[in-house]
Amino acid sequence: MSIWKTAFTLQQIHDFCRNTMVELLDIRFTEIGDDYLIATMPVDHRTHQPTGILHGGASVVLAETVGSMAAQMAAVPGCRVVGLDINANHLRSLRSGTVTAVARPLHIGRSTQVWEILLSDEAGRKVCASRLTMAVLPPDAATAST
Repeated sequence: MSIWKTAFTLQQIHDFCRNTMVELLDIRFTEIGDDYLIATMPVDHRTHQPTGILHGGASVVLAETVGSMAAQMAAVPGCRVVGLDINANHLRSLRSGTVTAVARPLHIGRSTQVWEILLSDEAGRKVCASRLTMAVLPPDAATAST
């Protein structure tokens, strides 16, 4: 049974992310499952730190991107989600290739959501483990703050 309260297609997600950091880093949403969302990001000059390995901040951008989109899809229509906290444990360095992020919920509540996002390399080895906490703003708060 699907956890999504708002149905998005992969194309709609990509359209929503136009002209943002998501597009700049070539983050691509690749799969929507019943209880997970997957996105990928290339490991190249855009996502390297000066020593030539994947920048930890780029990993966090990918984790927050896929987790935030999943949280929005799991929220009641009309609500808006915003990040409260994110942490990341960097487990392995990566110099090239593609990193894949899988977001799965740990908690989906009325006012908060907690997501686990695991990043892996092309061989399936864990690169980063992240946890994202989101606030769910009710429809009246969502429109009042825009």
